[in-house]
Amino acid sequence: MNNKPSESATRQSALAARLATLAPRHGITPAPVAGVHLIYTTEHHERIPVLYRPRMIVILQGHKVGYLAEHTFRYDPEHYLMMTLPLTCECECFASPAQPLVGLSIDIDIAALQALLLEMGDAAPVTIAEPERGVHSVPLSETMLCAVERLVEVFDQPLHARVLGPQIVREILFHALHEGGGPALLAMASRHSQVSQIARVLRVMEQRFTENLTVEDLAREANMSVSAFHHHFKAVTATSPLQYIKSLRLHKARLMMLHDGLKAGTAASRVGYESGSQFSREYKRFFGTPPSEQAARFREGQLRIVEG
Repeated sequence: MNNKPSESATRQSALAARLATLAPRHGITPAPVAGVHLIYTTEHHERIPVLYRPRMIVILQGHKVGYLAEHTFRYDPEHYLMMTLPLTCECECFASPAQPLVGLSIDIDIAALQALLLEMGDAAPVTIAEPERGVHSVPLSETMLCAVERLVEVFDQPLHARVLGPQIVREILFHALHEGGGPALLAMASRHSQVSQIARVLRVMEQRFTENLTVEDLAREANMSVSAFHHHFKAVTATSPLQYIKSLRLHKARLMMLHDGLKAGTAASRVGYESGSQFSREYKRFFGTPPSEQAARFREGQLRIVEG
């Protein structure tokens, strides 16, 4: 039996080793190319709620498993993740000191995507059916791996990273359009797709999450009836509009406590909670730990958050 690693596996191991030397610390840190981040951790993270942003995630070593309601998706050295909407999911991270999780996240800019499709004109890919969800695990092709290699190559050359890096990111987006994530990207770019209508509402939620938004308010933003909006929203995000707002508030509060050092009561007030006790109950139910305890563990270095 031949246990020799494949050529692509050997190349990915070399890329992972190179990125590991560039990562300044555990977690997600900016790369030298705008819109690109390094992902690095040596710790296994149990299944926890996370807030994803529209991005591609390429894992070169280790793997992650995500959960969106009943849908499970895995991303690893053989599959990259295509996230076309900001979604609240649960995620489990598989890593160890012997085999760290190493990868890249690449932001998906809607304006850049639309400009690329405009330049492609009639040669742009077309899709018949709109995807149901905003998350997809896509097989990593040889073409995509080559583009990722060239992206990593410019990281240690500031001028190349600034000038050539965005062009390589654009090329990666071009290849993704022709692969399994293409339909999701096309729906994201279209101003008239149901996905883009829900995306517009998600942006409103992001901007106004502290307000008492109603389903009727949000349905008007999507230009849909309440029943149609509720149906399409849940089909895309796997949750209800009001539950999404609640999870968004809790995620925002966690960031304020962990990264900005705010106390639980202050964070609760900032994200729109009038009752501190209600905030603590919902926070513990959502994250599994009371807010003050989780913040203390983070300050003491016992907890690291790797979202991506």
